[in-house]
Amino acid sequence: MAQFEAFLNTPWVYWTLFVAYLGTILSIIGIILSENRNPLKSLAWITVLMLFPVGGIILYIFFGRSIKNTHMISRRNRRRLRELTVPEHKEPDTTGLSDETRQHIMLARALTGAPYHTGNKVLIFDSGKQKFDTLLADIASARSYINLQYYIFQDDAIGTRIADALIERARAGVKVRVIYDHIGSIHVKNRFFRRMTDAGIEAYPFFRVAFPPFATRINWRNHRKLVVIDGKTGYIGGMNIADRYIDGGRFDTWRDTHIRLQGPAVGALQYSFAVDWRFMGRELLEETVPADTAGTAGMHMLTCGPTSEWSNIALMLLKAIGNAKKRVLIQTPYFLPTESLLKTLQATALSRVDVRVMIPRKSDSFILTYASRSYINECLRAGIKIYLYEAGMLHSKTVVIDDDFCSIGSANIDFRSFEHNFEANMFIYSREVNAQMKHRFAEDMRHSVRIKLAHWRKRPLVHRIFESILRLLSPVL
Repeated sequence: MAQFEAFLNTPWVYWTLFVAYLGTILSIIGIILSENRNPLKSLAWITVLMLFPVGGIILYIFFGRSIKNTHMISRRNRRRLRELTVPEHKEPDTTGLSDETRQHIMLARALTGAPYHTGNKVLIFDSGKQKFDTLLADIASARSYINLQYYIFQDDAIGTRIADALIERARAGVKVRVIYDHIGSIHVKNRFFRRMTDAGIEAYPFFRVAFPPFATRINWRNHRKLVVIDGKTGYIGGMNIADRYIDGGRFDTWRDTHIRLQGPAVGALQYSFAVDWRFMGRELLEETVPADTAGTAGMHMLTCGPTSEWSNIALMLLKAIGNAKKRVLIQTPYFLPTESLLKTLQATALSRVDVRVMIPRKSDSFILTYASRSYINECLRAGIKIYLYEAGMLHSKTVVIDDDFCSIGSANIDFRSFEHNFEANMFIYSREVNAQMKHRFAEDMRHSVRIKLAHWRKRPLVHRIFESILRLLSPVL
């Protein structure tokens, strides 16, 4: 033992370890720089590595890796899925659409090939009970297939009711598939999903995190929340499957937004699910989507994720906000905008467009609450109106612009949603839907407090210091 200790105490051992350690740090920094990421994000990681060398390396291995430009499925399979999920292979009729809407349609097609669908019917939910009651009725009516994907599929009362409904349909011969995020549903007991698989349901976690080989997947979450039933009915929005969306959980209420779709746009949901299903190593889904029209709304869906070449949803929001002429209404549980999005919001407000951002006074994340508040002062100085929702947890992820544009989906206004998560948002062009969303925003304003700049500047110094520190880490939160 004494000889071993003497060996460890020799100077060359320390120097070897130091050189290896320093080489590791410099190599990781070199990788970060070579990837040409967002400078703020690169600087944040370099700062973490320099200030917390050992912990920084571990954090980078778990949270800092990049899989940008990874192909989720082959081009041939993408073409095949487009043929199955886009009923009409012709250019959409854009007669009567504004120049701004035509630009949005072209941008969506350039980013992901997303087609523009007309003739859709939209039902908006801001109540979890109403949404789940309707979903359960639609599940009970399924005759061919059900494709269901949620970030969180909780094994509580509503989760059990939905699982029972899916099991009943599977035993009746309906093909049922379930994708859940492994991290989002990490606290759910295995027997909950095993009961579904024993009944014939194909239920799989997206990016299973298992140690040691796949630990780096922990930073990539499939945050999408969508359902496709028989290719005729679809759901998309911000609500997961959990009791808190009904009873509020530890909050008085849990305010969120979800929509039910009928019409050709259901094909966009089916396409997204099928791509994720294939990416998980499953079969290529050959189910078709009917071309039946059900309403008057036009829409297209954009997905984004860490494999995307572009920040698809962020770019669409930048374009739409920059085109705004009257108003921009945003609801998000976490407000950590990228530099480009913050500048766009400021420029829009300074142009005398009515820009309003609503966030919860207290969110389900203490860290993200204070990180979000670090952006409020810059917004107020530009004339952006900030509202703190006080009735409970505001989890809604919506953007309403002028009189005919809405975005509803799973993406928050933060770095994680735009760069790390697999997200899906539906962009809707309809005066009727827009009017309903404006009305809901106005109703939520009644339960909110508008922040005044003079009052905000008087908040405690310790809060301002805490906000500034957390803001430094916002690109990697």
